[in-house]
Amino acid sequence: MIEKATFAGGCFWCMVKPFVEWDGIHKVTSGYMGGHLENPTYEDVKKGNSGHLEVVEIEFDPTIFSYEQLLDIYWMQIDPTDAYGQFHDRGESYATAIFTYSEEQKRIAQASKEKLANSGRFDKPIVTTIRDAQHFYPAEDYHQDYYKKEPDHYKQDRAVSGRDEFIAEHWKK
Repeated sequence: MIEKATFAGGCFWCMVKPFVEWDGIHKVTSGYMGGHLENPTYEDVKKGNSGHLEVVEIEFDPTIFSYEQLLDIYWMQIDPTDAYGQFHDRGESYATAIFTYSEEQKRIAQASKEKLANSGRFDKPIVTTIRDAQHFYPAEDYHQDYYKKEPDHYKQDRAVSGRDEFIAEHWKK
């Protein structure tokens, strides 16, 4: 049986690649969730008036790759102490959130968040929210697998974002 997990971690371009190359991950789709506007476009979301966050929806086989493992990867991609965006991407649409599809996912996500908060890894509180999943809107085609379609631009954007330096400082120890 295939399940879904949806994570907001700032720019969705940077949130696809960490998940796609694992056994048990069937599909990772960039998109939008959490807002009030139906069928939002990238421009709607970027302007900040749709209420949506940029997210990745992950379709996975939990008998091969668990939800807990997805959360472990997720935490290592973000700054969970920043409520106002991620790295050089600022604003509501770049906030972090875990969207859950069941009470079980919610329980696991909350336990994972508490474990991270109690780990002493960060000096500030963990502000990533855990929210009920809403309607997922896939992003426009040119955003899908952006790291493959536009590798030079992807690498350049990621290099100036500060994401990799943050990951190295907090997770490579």
